[in-house]
Amino acid sequence: MRVRNLVAGYGQSLVIHGVSLAVDRGEIACLLGRNGAGKTTTLRTIMGLTPPRSGTVTFREAEIQGNAPFRIARLGIGFVPDDRRIFPDLTVLENLELARRVAGRSDRWTVQRVCELFPVLGGLLQHKGNHLSGGEQKMLAIGRDLMQDPELLLLDEPIEGLA
Repeated sequence: MRVRNLVAGYGQSLVIHGVSLAVDRGEIACLLGRNGAGKTTTLRTIMGLTPPRSGTVTFREAEIQGNAPFRIARLGIGFVPDDRRIFPDLTVLENLELARRVAGRSDRWTVQRVCELFPVLGGLLQHKGNHLSGGEQKMLAIGRDLMQDPELLLLDEPIEGLA
């Protein structure tokens, strides 16, 4: 993925000005900064949730900025927002299985594999999402996105709520 000179904001306020970054296959990148520095806005703009004012986002050699979030997700980019957005009335197992069915991707990620990554979820498969702690919900949100087998996974505040 390549981001070049990305500019975005909300209303009349610009939050990010000329952000550029490159993440190649197999790499891990981290956006660091104080609160309000634009980390979340950058991720939301890449994912199509905040429209860019200018700049480009390239994934798999195609410009994707301005596309609808569902189109960007179908290209293979996953996004776990800081507020988790799990399905509170579904069980952990239902949250995970639903994500895989919706994505229609390979079986590379399974419930078992997610539970190996996050062992605490293995004992909570029949618990509803709204009965989980904040950290457990964060693990579920990450696991749910992994079940969609993204090529690139964007995590906003990935360790918030994790002990």
